Amino acid sequence: MSSNQKVWFITGGNKGIGAAIVKEVLAQGYSVVATARKTKEAEQNLGSHPNLLIVKLDICNDRQVSDAVKTAMDKFGRIDVLVNNAGYGLLGHFEEMSEESIRSQIETNLFGTMKITRTILPLMREQGSGFVVTVSSTSGIKSVMGGSVYSASKFALEGWSEGMNIDMKPFGIRFMLLEPGAFRTDFCNEKASMQLPDMQVDAYSESREKLANVFRIMNGTQAGDPAKLAKGLIKVVNLEDAPVRLLISKAAIPAVDAYYKNRHAEFEKWQSVSADSDFDE
Repeated sequence: MSSNQKVWFITGGNKGIGAAIVKEVLAQGYSVVATARKTKEAEQNLGSHPNLLIVKLDICNDRQVSDAVKTAMDKFGRIDVLVNNAGYGLLGHFEEMSEESIRSQIETNLFGTMKITRTILPLMREQGSGFVVTVSSTSGIKSVMGGSVYSASKFALEGWSEGMNIDMKPFGIRFMLLEPGAFRTDFCNEKASMQLPDMQVDAYSESREKLANVFRIMNGTQAGDPAKLAKGLIKVVNLEDAPVRLLISKAAIPAVDAYYKNRHAEFEKWQSVSADSDFDE
């Protein structure tokens, strides 16, 4: 099969990074299933194209997941690349987040991603090939102030995807984590992809608004270009030696580099304690 005959299935394809990937995939001659909870928004942002199929999908809804995959298979007959992009960010102080809001964050970012992947994997196994891209974040590498719960969802995705890449290799299926930094999308927009805590604790009265404003100020000013991210992603997916993790953010490179160096230094500092844990022989 030539590369431009491949079919991409992209969740959260109506806006931001998802929409940018859809547009670039179409521009390079592939067929695309763009899924979204808001299909009208997807139609407005993506337009029409003979190789584009827009499908309604809430990745947490069992019926919509099975219906979306069936619709894709009825149209194109195969799914070669799955991009797990749908998700959102719950940001703020942990103690000000209700258990319900935290469960919703994990349900969407982790279990929803697992749900759609579980439905598509049998098709890829039957084909003997497939590529699963899961959109993590630099917050899946290191957390920041106010990002503890969001990072919890992304750290979980990182471990799951790394393990799946090992488990699925015998079936010709590869998994890759995409780790974007700050890209100019609506991720920090409270009316779109950012959710703030739903409770208030007196201890955080002074810091609450300051922390929220850190995220609000980022909205519309992020340095990352989603269109360039999309081009880089497609280039890497088509390589035989595609990485397990792809950091994609110029600004994040020094921060992530420093994080890994500090973590390794901590590892080395405490090796004697780590090693002094076996029975004395």
